[in-house]
Amino acid sequence: MTVIPERLTDLDTIALKKGGHRNPEHGMCLLEAVSYVAGEPFTDQPQCASPILGSFGRNLNDVLPDDKRQKLVPLVPQIVGTAGDGHDQERGLMAADWLIRVYTPTWLRLAGLEEAAVSLETLPRQATWDDVEAAVPVVRAAREKARAAGDAAWDAAWDAAWAAARAAAWDAAWDAARDAARDALQPTTDLLQDSAIELFERMVTLGGK
Repeated sequence: MTVIPERLTDLDTIALKKGGHRNPEHGMCLLEAVSYVAGEPFTDQPQCASPILGSFGRNLNDVLPDDKRQKLVPLVPQIVGTAGDGHDQERGLMAADWLIRVYTPTWLRLAGLEEAAVSLETLPRQATWDDVEAAVPVVRAAREKARAAGDAAWDAAWDAAWAAARAAAWDAAWDAARDAARDALQPTTDLLQDSAIELFERMVTLGGK
């Protein structure tokens, strides 16, 4: 499926909004804009989009503040046609790598656990599922240090990161990344939000899209 050229010009005036909408006149989120420019029935689950990009994109759209959400607009036409493009395994690994080496260290550092943060940041890039499995002991050690710090508010963040580290298949890692996008970005730093946007851009443009 390809974009409808005359609808691309509408992107110049679109302001992406949080949540779902009945039709384009009531507003659009990121994935609804994808369905619109692709000429699909108006939905936030367009058939033309990679399910991983769809899941991450829906959650990222809803946790970003209004100004940063607009940075996603140029990605709309690039998401069209990503369904079944053969890159979802790699996208899942990118999500797991981000959780382990970016997202979790950010939380650790906010809790004052600098050494634990560095232990994850300096891991090799998680390029295969064997790499993810090899990271398990390091993630386990960092988790225990966070627990010892006694901060119960970190439980949700750790559940997401630990699930990613234990994952043996991309769908499990993607569940963790989806949860991180939904639960972790809003209360944290601008830097982490910007990092998530940059990750999503890289996931979208795999294979030259």
